Amino acid sequence: MNETANAIPVPAERDEDLTPEQLAAQWEAEAPPSAGPAANFAASLVATVLGIIGIVLSVRLGLGTPSQPQPGLWPFIMSLVIAVLGLAQLIVGRKGGEGEKFSRLSWLVLFGAATLIGLVALMPVIGFEIPSLLLSFIWMKFLGGETWRSAVLYSVLVVAAFYGIFILGLGTTIPHLF
Repeated sequence: MNETANAIPVPAERDEDLTPEQLAAQWEAEAPPSAGPAANFAASLVATVLGIIGIVLSVRLGLGTPSQPQPGLWPFIMSLVIAVLGLAQLIVGRKGGEGEKFSRLSWLVLFGAATLIGLVALMPVIGFEIPSLLLSFIWMKFLGGETWRSAVLYSVLVVAAFYGIFILGLGTTIPHLF
């Protein structure tokens, strides 16, 4: 009788059975190549410039005070954080080696940003419910890899939660249909 036919297959070692050092080595072996210092510098520079642009646009909207904020206050704070972190990365993170090279999957970020821009463009026209539902579904199904059923369910739950929080609970003036 053939011994290989009767051999019991040995299961591959599961991630749960590996030590932290073995997992780290496995992840490092599977990681994409690093981008290097030029890519890190470029990414840091882009983040810094976007943060500065955000600061300028936020100031134009008006900042107000913490007790009476105007529309530009929170965008100003976030833009300031982005600009400071971009500058810190320019100074400290120039050695490179930790960031990943762009790959085919890197384009998913641009796809996500484009759908977010679509949400912002459609919200004043048809309210936040439909664009938010579409955005949530697209992100969950196509960017997150969820099943059709869970993507639909989670998208409806997310929009319902946002509606409950921002429209019913806080009474904000976000454009909405209902």
